[in-house]
Amino acid sequence: MKILIASSIDPQTIEELRKNHDVVCAFDAKEDRLLEVIQDREILVFRSGVMINAKVMEAAPKLQLLIRAGSGLDNIDLAYAQSRSIQLERIPEPGARAVAEMTFALMLSLSRNVVHANELWKQGVWAKKRMGGHLINGKTLGVIGLGSIGTTVAKLGKAWGMKAIGCVESYSTERRDALHESGIELMNFNDVLMQADILSLHVPFNATTKYMINEAALKSMKKGSFLINLARGGVVQETALYNALLAGKIKGAALDVHEKEGDGNISPLAELSNVILTPHIGAMALESQKMIGDRVLEILDKINQKNAVSCAATY
Repeated sequence: MKILIASSIDPQTIEELRKNHDVVCAFDAKEDRLLEVIQDREILVFRSGVMINAKVMEAAPKLQLLIRAGSGLDNIDLAYAQSRSIQLERIPEPGARAVAEMTFALMLSLSRNVVHANELWKQGVWAKKRMGGHLINGKTLGVIGLGSIGTTVAKLGKAWGMKAIGCVESYSTERRDALHESGIELMNFNDVLMQADILSLHVPFNATTKYMINEAALKSMKKGSFLINLARGGVVQETALYNALLAGKIKGAALDVHEKEGDGNISPLAELSNVILTPHIGAMALESQKMIGDRVLEILDKINQKNAVSCAATY
């Protein structure tokens, strides 16, 4: 099969694929490059950071399968893919655990001033008396988006002795009861904003969630709370967050995703000592990437087996 890998995935997986398939790699390519390399491809493997729009897919008349090596769907024109009957396979589970653990890495770093203390001490400043932080035990963790990642975050919060609350886009009593069994309280968006000591975002990016955390939402948050975004850039209105941090309304923020990503982009938030910025590495745990690679191989093996059976049936 002819495969285009448009995002960096586990290197061993690429080596395995090349043993049996025609593989082209064009990591994080812009549209012009994608249009050039996708023309004869049958399968496209990708993550975030690359736009799989209708124009790109239209340039590949033989395209049969999209493999999203993760969970997000905001960079795919789903309507076009469906109109072409292009199959879509997602691999959300391994990345979900990695993102959930990254959430706690950032949460603990914010709560205990780890990054700022590290920067000062590397400059020779012994700021011990200025680095008093907070326990997360006993705090209220608010999770916006209780999907696979958000629910994992909430469950980890419970294990740390936190009160876990959250909201979902589509409320149901079944969902409420299932979360309640895990010790997670389902409530509405505004109540989560007002009650959370630490607010963690885990929603897809779409028309509904764009600038979900805007000036009004930030004003509704508890004074002195922390904000963590491992959802998508654009869910948080960064200019409004900057102002809320300067005013002391929000005590600190950690963002792994940003309105502008890629080399050369420097966020205005970077000048603030109570902000942690990381380059969209939430799902980049090596073990998770290996598991995603294994799933890619499994998906393609099933297709090979199916094709082999189909060919045998014709004779």
